[in-house]
Amino acid sequence: MRFWLLDRICSYEPDTELTAVKNVSLAEEYLSDHFPEFPVLPGVFMLEAATQAGAWLVRLSENYAHSIIVLSEARSVKYADFVTPGHALTMRVEQTASEERYVKMRFQGEVDGRLSVSGRLVLERYNLADNDPRQASLDERMIAYQRTTGSLLTRGTTVAAVEL
Repeated sequence: MRFWLLDRICSYEPDTELTAVKNVSLAEEYLSDHFPEFPVLPGVFMLEAATQAGAWLVRLSENYAHSIIVLSEARSVKYADFVTPGHALTMRVEQTASEERYVKMRFQGEVDGRLSVSGRLVLERYNLADNDPRQASLDERMIAYQRTTGSLLTRGTTVAAVEL
């Protein structure tokens, strides 16, 4: 992944919701071109932050069962406000449905309580070995990397108690 667009996972409730934060810094390379006189977080990066938050909700909820979680559909995406350097974009995803390969979610991104972006996502999850058993070792390496990254993102995270 070229850009990690989440700096911290603040809280999550398995199979239900996750809240994460993206801190926008003027030091981020892509801001020099978008736009030089008025740098703003590109809308596609806000959508990617929502996708990454959704993928982390799936990974954490399913104990890293799938090596690949990708955006299949983005619907009703609305951009409401700019996100500029110095802002913290708080992204909240809420799972609305789950099927064998697909998870549906709503998302909302805010800065200081003001809506910046919202919409719906459909994420697809699978393992490379599902189509080619020779890829099982690659799945394992990818999941190990995701576990390491997840442990960094979730330091100090609040996890809702799950009643069994």
